[in-house]
Amino acid sequence: MNLNERDKKIIWHPFTQEKIAEHRIAIKRAYGSYIYDEQNKPYLDLISSWWVNLHGHAHPDIAKAIYNQSISLEHVIFAGFTHEPAVKLCEKLHSLLPGLSKFFFSDNGSTAVEVALKMAYQYWRNQGDLKRTIFLSFNGGYHGDTFGAMSIGLKSGFHDIFSDLFFSVLTIPFPETWDRDEEIQNKETYALTALEHHLNNSADKIAALIVERLIQGANGMKMCRPEFVKKVVSLVRRYEILVIFDEVMTGFGRTGTYFSFEQVKIIPDFLCLAKGLTGGFLPLALTVTTEKVYSAFLDEKFNKAFAHGHSYTANPLGCAAALASLDLLLKQSTMESIQAINNAHRKGLADLPARQRRVTGTIAAFDVHEAQTLKRKCLEQGLLIRPLGNSVYLLPPYSTNTSELEEAYDKIRNILKSIYPGRCNTK
Repeated sequence: MNLNERDKKIIWHPFTQEKIAEHRIAIKRAYGSYIYDEQNKPYLDLISSWWVNLHGHAHPDIAKAIYNQSISLEHVIFAGFTHEPAVKLCEKLHSLLPGLSKFFFSDNGSTAVEVALKMAYQYWRNQGDLKRTIFLSFNGGYHGDTFGAMSIGLKSGFHDIFSDLFFSVLTIPFPETWDRDEEIQNKETYALTALEHHLNNSADKIAALIVERLIQGANGMKMCRPEFVKKVVSLVRRYEILVIFDEVMTGFGRTGTYFSFEQVKIIPDFLCLAKGLTGGFLPLALTVTTEKVYSAFLDEKFNKAFAHGHSYTANPLGCAAALASLDLLLKQSTMESIQAINNAHRKGLADLPARQRRVTGTIAAFDVHEAQTLKRKCLEQGLLIRPLGNSVYLLPPYSTNTSELEEAYDKIRNILKSIYPGRCNTK
């Protein structure tokens, strides 16, 4: 019995209808921008293995850091104890996050968001304001699969079956845009009008706004303009509403800057980080907040403390991996690679026979009706993509070079031309 058959007998996979699931590819090893199956066939990982891998698979610097840490301290309870990797990681990140000074560890993006929601809610209660119990989010926003994250992602379409269990959320339209979009101004105006309506009616009841910065990931890599986000935050802050930036997917260079909030020059009240934090090696997450928020939890009695935690909070191995990944990120060569990927995306999308072509940093996306057919044919040609509905995206690790991306776009272009014979690129 081969590995795929053994898997089929015993494992329940995520986001999968097991009854009709396609044949699974057994992966034996990975290195750089490629993963290799049992027959040693390479696949160019154009989705960074669910958006987590930053610098390429099995990067020796990160692997070495994990090994060195494992032979001195693999884990210790983080309530009442601390350790060098955790402190050093937060110190290094603090230098990149002006205005954000308190770091709370968890283990994945969904829990990082959950922590931010709970902190925002308790922040107001600790100050005696019991009215602020509503959250504000965008239609289509996806923030994870725990109940708080699902509640604010109600309009994402992923969690409808659980909607009876969700808390109160107000939503506003997300003005997605793309190259040559002539309606973006009207879409932004419509969204801002909806926001103003909510604020006029419920501002004193809203605890916080949560935003996927610049890009809605799971909703199809839908992109908005930085100036729109700046207007939204400016509006809600008139009413002292807290602001949560979900950078679980966009952090650590994905949008062309270290963090996407740099592009709107706004410091949020909470910043959620995960995925690329450890370079794709180990689960680790952070919710970063301000001194002002932190101070609201300080008291002589425990009842104002933030009573939340995880068994593997601030795991030293994860922290060591994150430190090594951060060292790689801060190299000039990495930022040059990020720019090169952006340039390759723009060149590759230019004459692609697809709709709504869009790029932000190292993330490119376009829409086609036969996305699943494209996925199967790409796998046959050694390209790993995973469409979101009709949206196809490319989000490669920074180890991917220009020639590899050019070849990938050539293959995708030829496949699309075979699916849509005679069609030229569409606006």
